[in-house]
Amino acid sequence: MSPRLPPSQPAYVLHQHDWSESSLILDLFTRESGRVAVAAKGAKRPYSQLRAVLLPLQRITVSLSRPAKADGGEVQTLRSAEWGGGATLPSGAALFSGYYLNELLLKLLARHDPHPELFDAYADALAHLAEGDSTLRAFEIQLLSALGLLPDLSVVTPTQAAVDPERRYQLSPESGVIPPVSDASLPGALLIQLQAALLHGSPAALRQTCAAAPQGLKTTLRGLLHYHLGHQPLRTRALMLDVQQLLDV
Repeated sequence: MSPRLPPSQPAYVLHQHDWSESSLILDLFTRESGRVAVAAKGAKRPYSQLRAVLLPLQRITVSLSRPAKADGGEVQTLRSAEWGGGATLPSGAALFSGYYLNELLLKLLARHDPHPELFDAYADALAHLAEGDSTLRAFEIQLLSALGLLPDLSVVTPTQAAVDPERRYQLSPESGVIPPVSDASLPGALLIQLQAALLHGSPAALRQTCAAAPQGLKTTLRGLLHYHLGHQPLRTRALMLDVQQLLDV
């Protein structure tokens, strides 16, 4: 028996592309169903009410049909969509940051794999994009943790000994928390604080902790993400660098 679909659920548009002259295929991140592919019929028509609703980085409430067997059970049909309230579309660097978060979800989150807590973390991150890198680092940590790609940061993975706050450690994608074998290391105290913030479920505490070691944490998390992304380059990151170079000229 197929799982029962909720009558409506909160969602965000991660990506969209043309399906026909009048319709779109959307990649939605929903709270109850996870990441889903959705056909928005007639959404491109000039008089369609969906044109002003199906925007990226904006919370919406959607009602979906069951996946059609003819489409391999992947694509659902959008029955309705309404604006869900919240902040307006970000601008400037915050806009690039939002698209970066979207690309991470598109490339790392499997379809039909619900992560309600990650959905809430994403919504919180969008509301704090103006705070800069600490918001991005906090969400990267929450994403890796939700997908089971982040070890317990308070213990040394190979030995399961408690992390010493006075020592430094390296976060390896294959071996977890280990003694440093290169210059890319983090203070044990920071790892302990990050784990505590994760367990507490406080995005604000996690952002505050991330702000304490911006560059070292950024390098470490980028390494983890690069490993798990494999050969999938992040387009938004390259675009952000190109724009920064233009601004520096």
